[in-house]
Amino acid sequence: MAHLSEAAVAKINEICDRYEGEKTPLMMILSDIQKEYGYIPLDVQQIVSERTGVSVAEIYGVVTFYSFFSLKPKGKFVIGCCLGTACYVKGAQQVIDKFSEILGIKPGETTDDGMFTIDALRCIGACGIAPAVSINGKVYPKVAVSAVPGIIDELRAQGEE
Repeated sequence: MAHLSEAAVAKINEICDRYEGEKTPLMMILSDIQKEYGYIPLDVQQIVSERTGVSVAEIYGVVTFYSFFSLKPKGKFVIGCCLGTACYVKGAQQVIDKFSEILGIKPGETTDDGMFTIDALRCIGACGIAPAVSINGKVYPKVAVSAVPGIIDELRAQGEE
């Protein structure tokens, strides 16, 4: 907890205060913290534990169970490659492998410059446009391996703006 600023601790306490009257506030608190900071490290989980009475072990279990929560900061561009059945059959594994090769990271990792994170996703509900890739909420349909370098170049150009 030593590396959290006073402002960050105050913000986390403010988020906890929003749900003080709720019977089971944990998911709402964690969701708001994830939206605010992009991740939920252990020192933040400790504060939430102290405020809610829920053990750190239980909070950690929730954070690691749900894929939309993260223990580590994510990149500016979060590249989610769907590996659901329809996407997988249409070549999604090769697409995610190409992103990994070009960016030099594995799924679940972030580039050293903080620009890109690759996530392997289960079905995102875009089976008709498989293989689908979601980048910061924008869905790219029928992504071919050959399109990956262009997508990365496009994102890098946006990141420099």
